[in-house]
Amino acid sequence: MLVIVTESIPPRLHGFLTRWLLEVRAGVYIGNYSRQVREKLWETVLKECEGGNVLMAWSANNESGFSFCTVGPNRRIPTEIDGFSLVKFLPENIPE
Repeated sequence: MLVIVTESIPPRLHGFLTRWLLEVRAGVYIGNYSRQVREKLWETVLKECEGGNVLMAWSANNESGFSFCTVGPNRRIPTEIDGFSLVKFLPENIPE
């Protein structure tokens, strides 16, 4: 299983993703592809995201049963601790 979640991406990337994956909610795409296809999709996301942010998660043979990666500005930062993928939250920007 492959899941891609997007925010503020350009229309051409949205169109590209809808050719490969099913958009089940606005900005949420799912599908079931091989590692090779997943990596090619991610290469395109990296080239075309233009300041948007994207999370990609997929089934993996590890303790949690999945892996994920992100690109773009977001308060949630992937962090690995003792072989486990966790999410660290950055503090909110507080106006002075």
